[in-house]
Amino acid sequence: MRHRRAFSLAELVLIVLILAVMAVVAVPKMQFATLRRQKADAAARKIATDLKLTRRLAVCNAAVNVDGYGLWMQGGPPYTQYRIRNLATMESIDLRDIDPDVSCTGGSRFEFGPLGNLLAGSDSLLTVSAEGTSFTITVVSATGAVKCIDN
Repeated sequence: MRHRRAFSLAELVLIVLILAVMAVVAVPKMQFATLRRQKADAAARKIATDLKLTRRLAVCNAAVNVDGYGLWMQGGPPYTQYRIRNLATMESIDLRDIDPDVSCTGGSRFEFGPLGNLLAGSDSLLTVSAEGTSFTITVVSATGAVKCIDN
């Protein structure tokens, strides 16, 4: 019987080919998952910033608009877009789309009065998630402070 001390060229080529196929399958999936998580982070921060903007509009325009401003989620749940509105005239200030890879659920109306507080009947909680990552956006009713927490 003859003893083998090394691999043949055919065996080495086969192993390299198998590793290449595994890399081609695994690498894109890892990158897309990371991209979706980053999209959820960006969407949550964008919504939180727009909630702060809506509150600031209500406070800054309190002398001429006692009804306030609101951010209304639309197209769901899960929501696909949201709109910032002047509650006195129902004029649309801005309309923003939410990335389709991101799921946004929870409250649908966040309305701020002239003192910056949430108006009665407003929602105070929103969840933004994608690919195992979740963010909770909370608005404190009494003060209108907006918090975005990574779960």
